[in-house]
Amino acid sequence: MAVKFQYNKTFLQQLNRDLKIRENALPTLIAKESALRLEVKRAKEKVAELEDKIKEQLKSIDQTNRLWYEIPEGLISIKDVNIDIKKIAGVKTPILKSVDFSVNRYSLVAKAAWVPEGIEILKGISELKISLELAIKKVGILEYARKKTTQKVNLYEKVQIPEFNEAIQKIKRFLEDEENLSKSSQKILKMKIAAAEAA
Repeated sequence: MAVKFQYNKTFLQQLNRDLKIRENALPTLIAKESALRLEVKRAKEKVAELEDKIKEQLKSIDQTNRLWYEIPEGLISIKDVNIDIKKIAGVKTPILKSVDFSVNRYSLVAKAAWVPEGIEILKGISELKISLELAIKKVGILEYARKKTTQKVNLYEKVQIPEFNEAIQKIKRFLEDEENLSKSSQKILKMKIAAAEAA
């Protein structure tokens, strides 16, 4: 989309203002894009790290599978998930603050001695899985923001700034030509007046 303009000084000033705004914003946008690129990489590494931790936890309890049937269904549930918001390069991302669990009452005498430890293991795995979900969501948010910032950088760098420069050059040339024509016509008029006075 080409810049729409008129051949006058008012439009020249407006285009110069708009060009300056974009030229001043471009370094900030480029810095934001590189910061977001780095944060996306870190967030993906965090996702991989959490996935590995979950696999390790599940592998460590794999041999005790038959014991998990001793924990009654509904003994433990998630009561609340507390999430904080952290700004990264101006983008709001979710961070897990804490997970509140609700543990129903049970008989310590009637249940196996390992049940309290089992409850803690379940809490740990649940917290890791929630952290993973939030980390995946964070990657999505950061990738979207990086993509949008890259589009804006490309728009400014490759489209708008060159178009504004071209439009400014066209207006300047037009105004210079108009001024030269005006001076030339004034000279011709003076020469005709001088010739008429001489005759």
